[in-house]
Amino acid sequence: MKKPNSLESFKNSPHPSFKHTTYFDVYDRLLSPYKDKEICFVEVGVLNGGSLFMWRDFFGPKARIIGIDLNPAAKKWEKHGFEIYTGSQSDPDFWDNFILEVGPIDIFLDDGGHTYLQQIISAECLLQNIADGGMLIVEDTHTSYMDGFGDKKHSFIHYAKLWVDKINTRFGKFNNDSSQSDRRVWSVEFFESIVAFKVNKAATKVKSEPVWNKKPVQMEDDFRYQDRELLEDKKSKISSILDQAFSIYQKRES
Repeated sequence: MKKPNSLESFKNSPHPSFKHTTYFDVYDRLLSPYKDKEICFVEVGVLNGGSLFMWRDFFGPKARIIGIDLNPAAKKWEKHGFEIYTGSQSDPDFWDNFILEVGPIDIFLDDGGHTYLQQIISAECLLQNIADGGMLIVEDTHTSYMDGFGDKKHSFIHYAKLWVDKINTRFGKFNNDSSQSDRRVWSVEFFESIVAFKVNKAATKVKSEPVWNKKPVQMEDDFRYQDRELLEDKKSKISSILDQAFSIYQKRES
């Protein structure tokens, strides 16, 4: 029997749930490998209940589905077999207690209040508790470009971009002290309004060093900078490409 995709599960839910149309392809890409497995799935922001039933339909009966909401009214969904916790995702103590009670999490989905503080505190408190092979997903990251969600100098997207730097500074030639290197995250994947942090503990422990499959008998000359003079007469075209590359918005053709 064919398993439902995320959009079908969304439509199958008997209770209200609000999502954006661009999310379903992301869900299917990221989460399909976890279907019909004994996983621990946690979602923040579940008051209307629809997403809880959506994920049960999508992952199947083996999944442990846990919901978190600041509104204690969400407790009503416990009678349907879901585990519900109430508390503030901005509160580190809430997360400490949650981790002690729940244990390792395979997938954490943040669809909570979408303020930068809520998103960053949740990520920082939970990344260490994501199971090997699991991921932490933050939705509605477009709020990083909107007013009313916090100081934009400390937006969630700025936080996520710093992870790109953390990951790349593991490169062996930088001679970082491995004990000081942050290895909680193996990779970060960006989508429209969604950021996914993936955990692969074995991969993050691999020592970064150069390796040949077969060492050449004679090293060839390095030509990486030999085209400088050739490109002098193309400065204008190259400058135009760079301007577009470093612009958020595509320029309209006249």
